[in-house]
Amino acid sequence: MSTERRRSWMLSGATVACVAALYVPCVQRTVPGGDSGELITTACELGVAHPPGYPLFTLLARLAMSLLPSLSPAHSVSLMSSLLGAVASGALCFTVCRLAGPGPGAVLTGGLFAVSRLSWQWSMVAEVFTLNNLFVGLLFSLTASFHCAENASQRSKIAHWGALCCGLGLCNQHTLVLYVLVLIPWVLHRLYSHRELSLCGLVSLGVCFLGGFLPYIYMPISSYLNTARWSWGDQTSLSGLLTHLLRAEYGTFSLAKTESSVNLSTMLQAQLDHCLGDLSVPALVLAVMGVLLSSWDRRCCSVSWLLTAMLLVYSLFFAWRANLDISKPLLLGVVERFWLQSDAVVCVLAGLGLSWTHTGLERWLGHGGVWKTTGWVFTVALLVHMVHSNRRECDQSSNIVVESFGREVLASVPADSIILTRGDLPGNSLRYLHYCQGVRPDVRLVDQEMMTYTWYVSKLRQHHPGVHFPGRLWDRGHPEEKDAFSLQQFLSHNTQRDVIACIGLPDGDPSWERSFSRWPLGVCDYLVPAHRHFHPEEWAQHTRNIYNWSEPHSSFHPGSWEHVANEEMWQARMKTAFFLFDLAEKMQGEGKARLFELSYTLYKEIVEGHPDYPPNWDKNLALACERLLRSGHRGHSPDSLLTCSTQHFTLYLEKEPTDPQAPAIRSAITHLLQEKDQLRQSQRRTL
Repeated sequence: MSTERRRSWMLSGATVACVAALYVPCVQRTVPGGDSGELITTACELGVAHPPGYPLFTLLARLAMSLLPSLSPAHSVSLMSSLLGAVASGALCFTVCRLAGPGPGAVLTGGLFAVSRLSWQWSMVAEVFTLNNLFVGLLFSLTASFHCAENASQRSKIAHWGALCCGLGLCNQHTLVLYVLVLIPWVLHRLYSHRELSLCGLVSLGVCFLGGFLPYIYMPISSYLNTARWSWGDQTSLSGLLTHLLRAEYGTFSLAKTESSVNLSTMLQAQLDHCLGDLSVPALVLAVMGVLLSSWDRRCCSVSWLLTAMLLVYSLFFAWRANLDISKPLLLGVVERFWLQSDAVVCVLAGLGLSWTHTGLERWLGHGGVWKTTGWVFTVALLVHMVHSNRRECDQSSNIVVESFGREVLASVPADSIILTRGDLPGNSLRYLHYCQGVRPDVRLVDQEMMTYTWYVSKLRQHHPGVHFPGRLWDRGHPEEKDAFSLQQFLSHNTQRDVIACIGLPDGDPSWERSFSRWPLGVCDYLVPAHRHFHPEEWAQHTRNIYNWSEPHSSFHPGSWEHVANEEMWQARMKTAFFLFDLAEKMQGEGKARLFELSYTLYKEIVEGHPDYPPNWDKNLALACERLLRSGHRGHSPDSLLTCSTQHFTLYLEKEPTDPQAPAIRSAITHLLQEKDQLRQSQRRTL
């Protein structure tokens, strides 16, 4: 091994070690939000994850749990992700070492990618993105090694490893195919130009590529055995396997099952803003210089232009197919994770730009040691600044929000309940706690969305003892179809158990309203037979302190799952008060005033008990005061109710000045103030 090759391996290894030392203490030890809970549960149960299945990640996650039995499943898989992220950074560093030699440019590449906000953030949790980052890094380093190979034997060996890596990478995240489609023609052209391309060689490369898909065999095996209590889809048939691989239930090459789309320029502008904010302006300048300076170096020109082509193809295609509304912070967070793949290209180009800049300055001006030292100082300064800027946000070691949310919800439901989960937050957090941690083994988790697929009931019926499905699927639009059932039919067949909907019920099937009522139970709803008598005071007492939740309001980034969980818990505090208010609006007589009074009491209690709370609490309390006043005020001072109503309407407008109902609220405030003045004048005349 040459001295330069040895230095490249040492520098890349040092990068891996430093990044791992930075990452490992920051990993999340509990279940994160989003898809993480489902991915960990799939590994725990050896099931199949959501499309396209992620078999390689599932098997690696299960291996991590087996190797680290003393840690929780979430902690062990998050730790695995952090180490994969560290190795990915080392692979990017090695790429620049091979193309431009070991030095500050290589360290800048690996370090910049590692400590950028997105990469650091997603390396702290159990997700598939760090494994994709690793395959991107491996493909880049193999591409550089292939380009620098000295003979046909080396090129052939590297090409075969690259083909295997392409196949394995596509067992994880299909967005990698956009790089593979650009890379394969380049490799074949290089082999052809060296007169090393043959039919036998093509077949051999094809076998290696297909060999990378072997982990997909796991999916039909898991589906056939059907031992997993949580699994997605039926891969026992070829059509079922292809449906899963091609994400047909989501929409192939789409992020979500929706017809909406985002303007191409809007998505590209958001990606550019991300690069400027997270990778820094100097890094982007160096990346542009890397592309420009490569044209002067014929030895590396083709690789830099190859990387640029990958970046352009990926960015344009993804911006075209990303069909989520990025004006919403949470959905922007979903989209931006996929920019990690393009960030890797930018970081490599930035490292090449730095390396070729100090090489050019040395060639033109001399004083090579000065320019190299300047490069090291710049690299260290930039990386230290980024670590300082991002560490607080990316350190997830004390983050227990989503797991606490799940534990509180599970603790609040009655014994032996059926919980109808809806959405990623309750669904994935409850699944993880129930199946991986053994929390509340008495309850049964049934996913509302999954019940609309034909495979769900047939595959998972045996894992839900005591749950009766009156058909093969829940068809919200056409429950009269053969083998379909409505929600009302499902509830009628399961009256022996309490049924809890968490969070809420989807639109499209109001059949349950004929025979069942919905009572608030924290973030969930208790679905009870309509003939069961409701006792407002008892239910208010039962739900008053249903959760032990201490997170401050507005304490998390709006685009995070922690924010969603926290907001749900805060709104749950007023859910019973809102329900009683709504119930009172539909009643007449003494019962109406009694419910308004109870709603007012609950609202006042939570508002006065918290210095900071959601703005809609002010609006709801103001309405409760006004309705109680109109219902005869039940012994409460009319003056105090008018004061309370105007005060909280005013506070609400200060917090939410853009509310479409703002003009009507201002008019109501004016009317209430006039009524208050008239009341006080009347009282003075009486005295």
